Amino acid sequence: MRDWFLQRGIFDFENKKKKLDQLNLEINKKGFWDNTQYAQKVSIEASTIEKLITSLSSLENDLIELKELIELTEEENINEKDYQDEINKLENLIEEIEDEALYFDKYDDLNAVLTINAGAGGVDAHDWAEMLLRMYTRHLSSNNIDHQIEEISQGEEAGIKSASIRINGFRAYANLESERGVHRLVRISPFDSNKRRHTSFAGVDVIPLIENNDEINIQDDEIRIDVYRSSGAGGQHVNTTDSAVRITHIDSGLVVACQAERSQLQNKTRALELLKTKLLLKKREDELKKLNEIRGDQHEAGWGRQIRSYVLQPYQQVKDARNSVEVGNVQNVLDGDISIFIKEYLKWRRQGIND
Repeated sequence: MRDWFLQRGIFDFENKKKKLDQLNLEINKKGFWDNTQYAQKVSIEASTIEKLITSLSSLENDLIELKELIELTEEENINEKDYQDEINKLENLIEEIEDEALYFDKYDDLNAVLTINAGAGGVDAHDWAEMLLRMYTRHLSSNNIDHQIEEISQGEEAGIKSASIRINGFRAYANLESERGVHRLVRISPFDSNKRRHTSFAGVDVIPLIENNDEINIQDDEIRIDVYRSSGAGGQHVNTTDSAVRITHIDSGLVVACQAERSQLQNKTRALELLKTKLLLKKREDELKKLNEIRGDQHEAGWGRQIRSYVLQPYQQVKDARNSVEVGNVQNVLDGDISIFIKEYLKWRRQGIND
């Protein structure tokens, strides 16, 4: 039973124990809590692995006990209700382990950067992009997930053209990968004096933030650096100096920006870190010739490309096109309650690996 259950590839039981030992050694080092953000991430990872190991061990023991109890029942004519508690306990353990099995990709545990870009739909699309930014920041705040807006570009009339959020924490990437794709909104436009129904689009990209990335070296002549004045929501200046940084990689055309810090040097460092991550992912995609492996299809935000639709008129519904999950309370979703979409996406992703 142990060989069958614990050595299945999705759990890698022995390596999990080795990983836990390494994390505990790290936790016990002097000065570990000097970097609070890093310490919290490592502690959560260690706690998660320890919980999985405990659950797997408990499940193995409980299966053995249940097997013995069933055999005893057959011999002594004991009622099935007498071991119902054991069955319920097993069901709960299996559910916990199934949840853990949803995380298997090598990037799952990493920090992430989520970027929103307004698509087709004019001022309505800019407003829709800002609604998505609000949805994600509310979701992150309500779940006590550390995050910071890295860059934001205001729309001319309303809303935003684009925004980037850096998310820090264990499994930040895995728990937001579900949002990558085009999001479609159908509503009566607040910007249309004739109160007509409009369809707007916004594209969302999510990438893992690969730390200690020594594989990519960027030379000064490979990039163009522009500095500009940081601005927040409503056009309010974060500070009065040109501290925001935009970096363009000339060869690939990739562009990153950061205005989260008050220092131009700090913003440049964070932007370069993000650019190196994007270049590394692109390199691996090109080498493997699997453009969908990490980032999925990158399409223009327009008709027929959406992963999720949010309909406010003529009825109310949010529907995910990948797994057909539907929610009737659109306002709750727009207020940040997207957990069901995240969970069902992880299940859908896992099923795709198994098929």
